[in-house]
Amino acid sequence: MDFLELLDGAEVLLQQGDCAVKGLDYDSRRLKPGWVFVAMRGGSTDGNRYIDTAIQSGAVAVVTDSAEQLPRPGVGWAVVPHGRRALARLSANFYKHPGERLRVTGITGTNGKTTTTFILEAILKAARRKNALIGTVEYHLPGEVIAAPHTTPESLELNQLFARALANGATEAVMEVSSHALDQGRVFGIPFDVAVFSNLTQDHLDYHATMDEYFAAKRILFEGCGTEPPRCAIVNIDDEHGRKLAEFSRRRSQVFTYGIEAGDFHAEALEMTPQGNRFTLTTPDGPIVLRSPLVGRVNVYNVIAACAAAYARGCTAAQIADGIARMERVPGRFERVDEGQPFAVVVDYAHTDDALRNLTRLARDFATRSHGRVITLFGCGGDRDRAKRPKMARAAGEGSDFVVLTSDNPRSEEPEAIIAESLPALIDTGVRFATEPDRRKAITLALAEAKPGDIVLLAGKGHERVQITRAGESPFDDHQVATEELNRLGYHRGGADL
Repeated sequence: MDFLELLDGAEVLLQQGDCAVKGLDYDSRRLKPGWVFVAMRGGSTDGNRYIDTAIQSGAVAVVTDSAEQLPRPGVGWAVVPHGRRALARLSANFYKHPGERLRVTGITGTNGKTTTTFILEAILKAARRKNALIGTVEYHLPGEVIAAPHTTPESLELNQLFARALANGATEAVMEVSSHALDQGRVFGIPFDVAVFSNLTQDHLDYHATMDEYFAAKRILFEGCGTEPPRCAIVNIDDEHGRKLAEFSRRRSQVFTYGIEAGDFHAEALEMTPQGNRFTLTTPDGPIVLRSPLVGRVNVYNVIAACAAAYARGCTAAQIADGIARMERVPGRFERVDEGQPFAVVVDYAHTDDALRNLTRLARDFATRSHGRVITLFGCGGDRDRAKRPKMARAAGEGSDFVVLTSDNPRSEEPEAIIAESLPALIDTGVRFATEPDRRKAITLALAEAKPGDIVLLAGKGHERVQITRAGESPFDDHQVATEELNRLGYHRGGADL
């Protein structure tokens, strides 16, 4: 491929020179001789600062989003108005447009994205389709699992993943699409066949500033990401933003609505038990009897959303029911830690007030049956939306019998300062509580508090395997730490049922 072919379809303000191209990257440290360097402004750094370094590493051409940069002699040059959009076009061109050769389903919303993608993947597997899955926990390609550094990767990595998936026989892709990715253009040029909206509650306002801006970013998935709008939109009408999105999408796409009691897809004869959920799913083609091992009302929403998306992708009623029955767990989502202790321990990613409220409500159902208490450990992330902190504290306090307020990922902030901002709202709830900034010690404290029949919730980090502080990243896995502390308390694998 030559430089001009690589630029095909990109918005180019100025271009000069042509050359053979062996690859491309936006990180000068990964660049190889014969590659194109895409110099673009990012949130924490400006790639334009590394143009000369890239050329020294063998870059044969540069694509920059800075009109202030002057062309360098001896290399191809292009100036573009939007670096990430250019990266998306160039990446798609280089890897022969893999996104256009897959049927891509994108799932967005504040809560439920990860679980819904895993459920949809299970249904597609039941339909004997080979899939790629891109999400918060990990990336799945046919025959391999890759750790996920980002919920939605940059367009270069996304096109690389799609190309590998195609090479391994994939025909479908299911992906979480974050508001950051939509706003920044990381999925620019990806033609989504199906788009799913779960809900919208306060999160990421450190980035989006207002809920209106947050919603506008989510809506991009339904407008089309530099492409036609999705063929089909799946929207939760139990959410007020979902109702707005359904009306918005009717002018552009086929729309299927869903909810617990209303919508094109909804539940009848719902039974929620500690062993899972059972209900009859109403669909446009008739009822489907479902039995899911996933528990709680929030997972009723997730299951219905995934079923609606599977229906839109042409899966049969039998395939949908089979996939739902086989879907046992999602890492870090109501994940049980069982070392034979006489109380339940659950790791969950809940990191918003709405997610904490749903989590404690679900835990209360179990605790009531076992005549036990709800013990909740949580913290608030540093360098993120500070307005969430009192809301999360209130949700934890109102839903629990005992709360341990600790650190999540404090990043550059002092853990004690984050706790101090959360504490007044927690005190207002009147719940018994303790504070402990060291998360391992806090987990030990929560477990030591538990008595037979109680349920201990370790909330906030879920599947994460590191903790981020001023000192950088260090290994930290809530599930592993809880297992170690339970062993230290004398418990070993045996079986405490919820």
